[in-house]
Amino acid sequence: MLEKKVRGIYQTILINPVLKLCSDELAPNKVTIFSGIAGILVIPALVTNHTWLAVFVLLLSGYLDTLDGSLARLQDRATQIGSALDIVMDRLVEWAVVFALYLVDPKRGVLCFLMLAANLICVTSFLVVGIFVEQNSQKSFFYHEGLMERAEAFIFFVLMMLFPNYFTFLAIIYIVLVFLTAFLHLHFFNKWQQ
Repeated sequence: MLEKKVRGIYQTILINPVLKLCSDELAPNKVTIFSGIAGILVIPALVTNHTWLAVFVLLLSGYLDTLDGSLARLQDRATQIGSALDIVMDRLVEWAVVFALYLVDPKRGVLCFLMLAANLICVTSFLVVGIFVEQNSQKSFFYHEGLMERAEAFIFFVLMMLFPNYFTFLAIIYIVLVFLTAFLHLHFFNKWQQ
């Protein structure tokens, strides 16, 4: 939802200038892998109480995740394996953040489990819609925008890290919004089929 509104400005200010500096030798899939590695670094950073470092590596992961696709399109190297790797790295980063939030306070176990369950169901509904609906975007498959996407998830993750006393409240809202997004994907698909 946010991505659609700010992507043009974000692309112009933060991505395009970096694309001009990137060599043709910088493979988009390597950038994707680095985005996953940066996301995994949230775990040791958060567990060792380096909260701002955890926020930084999470945001770096998100930045690299947006850079890889732009780089692939610029170099005319967009591939199906690149798209698959991107989706896998996105899920790896989400898992790493939720796992780190759990490790900081294991009493959060049930809510972290429900966050992961919501993510799993939402991404499944997203991918199912993407498989069956005709493609009409720059993405490798149909991309149905949802209420809760990566930018919104990262905002929640950052807030959960910075304001641990509000974790329960934020986690419940996150879970509800992600499940609602899954429902909206399926609702869209049902209307599209009719």
